[in-house]
Parts: sequence; structure tokens; C-alpha cells
Amino acid sequence: MTEQFSNGKTSENTAARLDGIIESCRAIMRKDKGLNGDLDRLPMLTWIMFLKFLDDKERIDEDRAALAGDVFRPTLEAPYRWRDWAADNAGITGDELISFINNDEAVRPDGSRGAGLFAYLRGLRSANGRDRRDVIARVFDGVLNRMISGYLLRDVLNKVNEIHFAISDELHTFSRLYEVMLREMRDAAGDSGEFYTPRPVVRFMVAATNPRLGEKILDPACGTAGFLVECYRHLTEQAETIEDRETLQDKSIFGGEAKPLPFLLAQMNLLLHGMENPQIDFGNSLGTPLRDIRDDQRVDVILTNPPFGGEEERGILSNFPTNKQTAETALLFLQLIMHKLRRKSGRAAVIVPNGTLFADGVAIRIREDLIKRFNVHTIVRLPNGVFSPYAGIPTNILFFDSEGATKGIWYYQIYLPKGKKGYSRFRPMRFEEFDAILDWWGNRQESSVAWRVDRSEIEKRNYDLDFRNPHSVEKKHDGNPVELLDSIHDKELKALKIVSHLRKSQNDTGPLTNSAWKTVCMGELLKYLDERVQLIDGEEYKTITVKRRHGGLVERETLRGSEIKTKKQFRLNPGAFIISRVQCWHQAFAIVPQDIPCNMIASSNYDQFEILPVIDSNFFWWLSQTQDFLQTVRKSAVGVIVEKMVFKRDKWLEQSIKVPNSLEDQQRIAGQMASIHEFKGLQLQILDEINILTPSLLEQMFD
Repeated sequence: MTEQFSNGKTSENTAARLDGIIESCRAIMRKDKGLNGDLDRLPMLTWIMFLKFLDDKERIDEDRAALAGDVFRPTLEAPYRWRDWAADNAGITGDELISFINNDEAVRPDGSRGAGLFAYLRGLRSANGRDRRDVIARVFDGVLNRMISGYLLRDVLNKVNEIHFAISDELHTFSRLYEVMLREMRDAAGDSGEFYTPRPVVRFMVAATNPRLGEKILDPACGTAGFLVECYRHLTEQAETIEDRETLQDKSIFGGEAKPLPFLLAQMNLLLHGMENPQIDFGNSLGTPLRDIRDDQRVDVILTNPPFGGEEERGILSNFPTNKQTAETALLFLQLIMHKLRRKSGRAAVIVPNGTLFADGVAIRIREDLIKRFNVHTIVRLPNGVFSPYAGIPTNILFFDSEGATKGIWYYQIYLPKGKKGYSRFRPMRFEEFDAILDWWGNRQESSVAWRVDRSEIEKRNYDLDFRNPHSVEKKHDGNPVELLDSIHDKELKALKIVSHLRKSQNDTGPLTNSAWKTVCMGELLKYLDERVQLIDGEEYKTITVKRRHGGLVERETLRGSEIKTKKQFRLNPGAFIISRVQCWHQAFAIVPQDIPCNMIASSNYDQFEILPVIDSNFFWWLSQTQDFLQTVRKSAVGVIVEKMVFKRDKWLEQSIKVPNSLEDQQRIAGQMASIHEFKGLQLQILDEINILTPSLLEQMFD
């Protein structure tokens, strides 16, 4: 676990010693049958070290108060301080120790009867609700002691006693080792990306938004507080006076976290890095109705990687406008952020999945609201695999502020470093990969990785923000005129061959006569597949969405069975036709590829059909892109407003459509359509390369 740290305050000897202590604790914990892997061991270590850290810190505070002649009031009373029950290596152990920690009432280390340790900690309260006691109560409200053996637990306590948080060198070193532990927590949690956003991404977002001392900074879904820790470091460099430090400690850093384990890890993370009283709300940040957010509750800066792909309970959805309620958590958090930003001066950086940029229905209305009310000035397209191997979904960073409506958006594409095929747990993204965009940030110009899209173009696409890099072909050819001319020539030859083949096909067979077509019901072509999958808690599943306008299947994220709240899921069948019941009016259809992973699933928002042998599947795909096909879908709908139409599967299967009589004719048409599609693609690529060729030749002339 040992890493090389750049901070000069840390020493390799201290890091190695602390690393050895942590590894020893883990080795002891592996013997306890109550713990299940690092996903249990790391939280155990965290709450134990939390109490040791608190006691070490209060010893310092107590000494300072004595020197100043002040009265010191400890956060924890005897016999619940670390020094009272854990610091003595020969102290209580075995069943007596487990009883003291777990039971509501127990024999305490001083021999008296009273509340057990956890019962006492959960019952802590301050007079004003904003004291360290309240933080501890919230932390331990969701914490359990999972160790069964009190003797093994005593061994762990004795090892943790060797950590001296009161020594500056050890504190600085351990705070960095703790970040390594958080990464390991994510490793243990598999695809639960909430535990750790890659540090280089966090650092870049903080550097780009540049929070200033005196501003209020919020992460409403803070996880383990990676963004807040980085903001604290950023602001620490600006704190030059006692008043500045008080502002930093009390009025700058805020967060929210709904799950007990990340909440505990976040508190420890912030405490280790110097926050004396972390102001993290324990609860769902989406739990407040948007209309109830007051101006004095708004903040200057929001930095976050909100959860996405989940579903919120109905009570949460009622906190949002009726026409903007959605099951997609990322879209709910985006609305929350828009309401929490300070008017005219707020700014935000938010990680979102690709689907947020192009999704239909409610998502369009949310994006339209965002574009019209906020200045979305930059979208950074992260390279695929930034979150690998924990989540493979493509992601972006939205940067926007509340200074006015969007006039145009700059896009910046970050590619994988040259020669690198992808990221991994052991070869993650490095901060140096953001050097180029940070240089570009204050002096924006179009390039092979940067382009600007006017608002008029966004409106033409109905607020679809999924604009691809128009210069991507430059990466392939590097603007070399000879390579570009060779490439154009090759594509022209391929295009001519396609035209020749199409002409020959038409001359040989001619168009189909009316008698060569027949009218059939959709039910004669398709068979509904009602194959629900029994989700297994520990198994991983890849979830999908279907883009409208024949965008095909799009992989969303990988989830464990226990994380999928809607249990009505079905497994995708290779070669099946899948239709979105919500967006079918916008041609959200797809044919499942033959090489689909066996664990890929879809929700009850989709219907899946087997394409029967009476029709060629390739022809059926092209048929699904015709207006006649779309009409069959629309005739099956119940309702007047498109967004509220209800797709009736049985009614659709009764709709009629014309198809060629023979499979041979179907296959011939499908082949011709595929050739035309290929021809069109080649023409577009040729135009792109011609656009690059012209300036390249001019540069060569004047070089």
C-alpha cells in the first residue's frame, strides 16, 4: 500500500511504519469470522482510528487550554475516551470488551454500569446542534462493530495505539495513507464508484473552478469527501490570518451524504486533513423541495460527482416540479445544483454520464432550463475508462455559472495518452494529463481537441448536447497532406465500387412490383419475449438504454443485483428487437448485437421481441427506420401528449405493414440499404478530410 508522497513533511520511514501498522491490523482482522473482506475491515479500522485521532487531538487542546488558563471541556466524558478503555494494552478484552462496545447497557471499564460505548456516542448532543458531539453522534448512528472476538479486537486496538496523531509528521503521513485506503475501499466495493472519484479529476475540477476564501463550497453527494478535501487544501493556501482560518474552518466547506459508511469515511477524511468540525449533513440532499430553498441557503461553488443510474422513492420525486420528475438520479441532482447556486455569481462543475447530454423526455426540459437560465460555458469529455475497472460508462464534466444564459459551449476532448489502451486500477489517470486543458482554459482557441458550438445549433437539435469532436479525424492523420490525399483517394475508390454494385443490382433485378409485397401484422414478424431475470445480490449486471432516432443500445453502468431497486428486469437476447416504451415515438429502437454480454439487462421500460424466421433480421432493421413502421408504433399509443403516451404492446402487434414476399428480396434490399449507408459514411469522411486538407496545404505553402 505504500506510495511515494511528494509532500516534504512526510518521511518514507514514517509511511513505512504506519503502513506496517495498518497491514498488521488487517492481518488480525482476517482471523475474525464476523468480518467479510476489506469492505468490512476498512470501516472497522476507520471508526477505531476516528476515536484514537479524537483523543490525541483533545490531549493537545487540553494542554493548550491549561497553558492559557482556560477551562477545557472534552467532547467525550470518562470512561468513554480512548484513554479510558483502549489505550491500556492490558485493558478490557474478550467478551467484556465486546459487551462494552455493543450493548445499550454494560459494565464500563471503571467497573460501573452505564450506557455502552456506541449507545453513548449515538446519544451525544450539543446545545446548538453544531458541535463536534453532533458530528460524532451522526457518524456512529450508522456504525456497527462487526468483530466477534474481543481478543482479536484488543489486538487491533493495541496496534492502533502505536499511531500518534498528535505528532505532525505522523498526522500528515497518515492523512495520505488514508486516501490510499479509500481507493482500496472502492476496490473492495467493486462498481460502487461513489467511494472514490479519481484524484486527478478532482484536482482538475477544483483548479478550473478556483474557489476563493470567503466563498461557500458545497458537494451535495460528497461520498468520502474527495472534493471537499481538495477544496480545503486549495483554500488553505489563501488563509493568511486568524480570521482567514476561522472563515476556512466555519464558513467555507459543506457537504451532504445519505449513506452511513461514506459519511463516516468523509468525516474521518476531513478531520485528518485539518477540518476541526466537518459540516456534512447526514441525509439525502434531494430531500428538500426545490421551492423551499431560500437565497441564504445558496452557495458560491458546487463541485460534485453525483450518483447516477439509481432510482429515488416517490416521496423524493415530489420535491421536484411535476414536469421534471425522473428516476434518473443524475438529473435530479442537476436540478438541485441549479437551485442551490447563488444567483448571478454561482458556478458549478459536475460529472455526468453521457446519457445526461442526450436523453429524451424530462431530460430535454431540464437541459433547456439549464441552457436558458445558466451559462454552460464548457463540457469536458473525459477519456473512456477514467473510472475503470469500477465503471466503464463514458463521462463528462459540465462547467456552468449563473451569470446569464448560454450563448455557446466550448467542448474539450481529453484522449488517452499516446500508446495507452486504457486505464486500470494499477495504471490510473494522472494529473499531468490535464496540463494541456489547464493551459487552454484561459486562452481558448479551436484545435484538434477543442471546438465551440453556438446556442442556435443546440436549439436546432432540441437541446441535445452530445456534440462529437468535428476534428477527430485530425488525430488519425495529424494533418499530413499526403496521408490525407491517400485516404481521400482510397475512400473515393470504395465509394465508386459501391455505386457500381448498386447499379448492377438494380439492372439485374429491377424494382419490386406490387405483387412482390404482402401485408402482414407485426405479430407475424415478432414474438414477445417475457423472460424476467432473477437478480442475484452479488452478481454484476450491465444496464442499458436505447438512444432515440435509431441510436442503438448504449451501455449505462454495471451494478450488483442488490443495487438494482427495480426488480422487473430482463436479460437481453442476441438478435432480439428491443423497443423503448417511453421513447418509441422518437424511434428509440435497437437490435441486440450477437456478441452481447450474457449479463446485460434492461428494465421494464423496454419490450423485447424475437424476430421470427419469416423475415430477414437485417431487413427488419431497415424497415424499422421507415415512416410506415413509425406509424404502426404511433397507432398503438394511448394518449394525446407525446410525453405522456402509453405504448400498448398487444395493440402494436396487431398493426399491419408491408414487406417483400420472399426472404431473398428482403435480403437484397437490406444489402442495398447497407451499401447506401456505407456510401453515405464514406462521403461524410471525405468531406471532413477535405476540410482538413485545405488549411494543411496552405500551411505547407507558407511554411
